[in-house]
Amino acid sequence: YLYMTHHALATARQQTEKIRQRPEGVTWSRPSSSGRGLVGMMAMSLMMMTTMRRSATAFVGVGPSLCRSRPAINRQIYSRMASLSSFAAAPQSVDTNGANDDTDAQSQTKHNKKKKGGNKLRGKEKRRQFIGMAKAVDRGQWANVYKPGGEDGTTFTAQSGLPNRTRPFTVLGIESSCDDTGAAVVRSDGTILGESLASQNEIHEEWGGIVPGLAKNAHEENIDRVIEDALRKAGLTSADEVDAIGVTVGPGLEICLRVGCNRARDLAMQYNKPFVGVHHLEAHILMARLPVAKENESQESFVVPATEETHESLRSMEFPFLSLLVSGGHCQLLRCIGIGQYTIIGGTLDDSLGEAFDKTARLLGLPVGGGGGPAVEKLAREGDPKAVQLPIPLQKRKDCDFSYAGLKTAVRSAAEKLAVERGVATIDELSREDKANIAASFQNVAIRHIEQRLDRAMTMLEGEDDGIRSLAVVGGVAANTELRTRLEKLCIDRQDPWKMFVPPPRLCTDQGSMSAWAAIERLMEGSSDQPKDHEVYARYPFQFKD
Repeated sequence: YLYMTHHALATARQQTEKIRQRPEGVTWSRPSSSGRGLVGMMAMSLMMMTTMRRSATAFVGVGPSLCRSRPAINRQIYSRMASLSSFAAAPQSVDTNGANDDTDAQSQTKHNKKKKGGNKLRGKEKRRQFIGMAKAVDRGQWANVYKPGGEDGTTFTAQSGLPNRTRPFTVLGIESSCDDTGAAVVRSDGTILGESLASQNEIHEEWGGIVPGLAKNAHEENIDRVIEDALRKAGLTSADEVDAIGVTVGPGLEICLRVGCNRARDLAMQYNKPFVGVHHLEAHILMARLPVAKENESQESFVVPATEETHESLRSMEFPFLSLLVSGGHCQLLRCIGIGQYTIIGGTLDDSLGEAFDKTARLLGLPVGGGGGPAVEKLAREGDPKAVQLPIPLQKRKDCDFSYAGLKTAVRSAAEKLAVERGVATIDELSREDKANIAASFQNVAIRHIEQRLDRAMTMLEGEDDGIRSLAVVGGVAANTELRTRLEKLCIDRQDPWKMFVPPPRLCTDQGSMSAWAAIERLMEGSSDQPKDHEVYARYPFQFKD
């Protein structure tokens, strides 16, 4: 982050100098060789300076204390940020025949009015209220909150109609929240009729992580082909033959979400189909209820009785239950009451478990195209989980929240120390045995942290009257075999054993079936959305309930 901020400020300075040194006679609207006009270049530079100045100034304010408390902070970066912050705070004016002076004066007047009103101070004070609290929880600070059942959670409306629910119906589900384009046709009895997935592993492999712009382009290239492939596998020739359409609308990468949402909206309006805007995290949670998701085939499914409006159907588990959601962007413990009704018992204060796996994989030089989690898990099988001493996070905090930022730092420090002991210049030069021991030790402590917080949440629920004794483990990291095994043991070893439900590994990660099934669950409740102008949301928290 610091490097990117420094780089952006330096780029802004270079671009501004180019504008000042423009050849005589070149007009502002004349395009440069890159295809951008000088006016556009100037606007981009000033925008970058304004935005990055805030980041640099914020860093400068806390930089000295960080440098004292964490010697690893690069003091050279701090000094650069301080100088660049000063540059950005008072950029030299650009001569635009006097037009710039009036604009600057107007901007300064608006800025002064905002400052007098205390808007910035109020914003900072509001953010400070949530320091040390779990992220992705709505406490009144978010404009868009997921509540399909209204304020009471049970008042569902069919804004775009409903299919005939007295018999099994089909839904086309579309998923494009991150780096994979998925589509599937699922029947309301839980049968996956056809599915297709276009992976972007090769695209992002060389970058060591997801590049949003590249992901968006790949979604645009693959979306139609993936939908057609899913329909073909389901024995259908057109989206007109399904009964409804569901698509992920958040949370996720906004530019990627928009690709899938726009296509689903077009299809829904073209063929006049009920439309459901699917919440990505709810879709992960509800996959544990999909009948085919039973881990133990001898376990009986829960029967949802038929009504005058809906057909009889099966579910792997019934509400209420406890859910552990572990993925690349989220780490949460939720009390699941019903569709759209979730209480967040604990969440991450900083990084998610999946993110910690990804960072560890990159630290060890492992291929991350298919995800850092599988790469670390595979290497950890060769290592000793007790070879490297790492701290278990939040030992003094007696709640159900998570934190992985400190563990990531501890892993890096341990790896760097081991490199010095082995006499090698970089972590990448460590032997495979050493890397395997680091991976195994990290995975062991990361899961131990999950076990401790989950045990506390289960104990809390056992003292309540709602009778929750079922655990759903969902999200991409739920595919981790070691995590599944240890959590299964945690459930069985309790005085009053819990039942654990985990989707099959291929249904833990992002794919079209999760969007289709979540849409089915909503439709069975009598809920649908209006496709026209339906938005997507990079942040889309569940409504917080005490």
